[in-house]
Amino acid sequence: MPDAERIVANSVLPARRESLRLRTSDGLSLVAELALPADAAPVATIVCVHPLPTHGGMMDSHVLRKMAWRLPALADVAVLRFNTRGTTSAAGTSEGGFDEGRGEGLDLLAAIAEVGACGLPDPWLVGWSFGTDVILRHGNVDPIVGAILLSPPLRFSTDNDLESWAASGRSLTCLVPELDDYLRPDAARERFAVIPQAEVVGVDGAKHLWVGETAVSIVLGEIVARVAPEKAPLPTTWSGEMTRWSDL
Repeated sequence: MPDAERIVANSVLPARRESLRLRTSDGLSLVAELALPADAAPVATIVCVHPLPTHGGMMDSHVLRKMAWRLPALADVAVLRFNTRGTTSAAGTSEGGFDEGRGEGLDLLAAIAEVGACGLPDPWLVGWSFGTDVILRHGNVDPIVGAILLSPPLRFSTDNDLESWAASGRSLTCLVPELDDYLRPDAARERFAVIPQAEVVGVDGAKHLWVGETAVSIVLGEIVARVAPEKAPLPTTWSGEMTRWSDL
């Protein structure tokens, strides 16, 4: 057994990674990737919805990419990422164009359908910034277990969306940076108070973009504590195969 190495920003742990094309109900083809545990059955599934594509958000936005790099190995969690309509990453460009959180709901439903078609267990949604609005508007559907929102700005979501989540009883956790540019913890607690089951977790010192390994580790740890609690806390070292991504 090799010596354990510390997991750092560009560490890529083993997984079965599959490039996919998702097909939406309005006929668009979306770029996607599914990362599965290398040699185990997944215990849970995460569907990621990225930040605002008009401001650089995509399936490779750093927190989401690090979920796919680490969680299949560290927590036996499957991670599905995709580019919403009109969004480009290194894997390619999804068809269509940005639709301010409306058509992107069909994109999310296509990803959820893919999870079902693959027979993946216990699907959770994880959205970041714009992705949180897409989830609040369109992700309150079966078989979703719950959602985790990173830096929710509540820009496109309505009171009706929040009331719908309240009525569903689905788990909802909001990770809100202390220094967020749009919605800070106290304001978030006030806005999400309409959802009795919503948990708002303020993260000291963090900013909207979750820059830095400390912030990323907090986010991934909080996610796993809810999605696969038996796998928490996440280790900070890895003794197996580990590669390093070169573009960070």
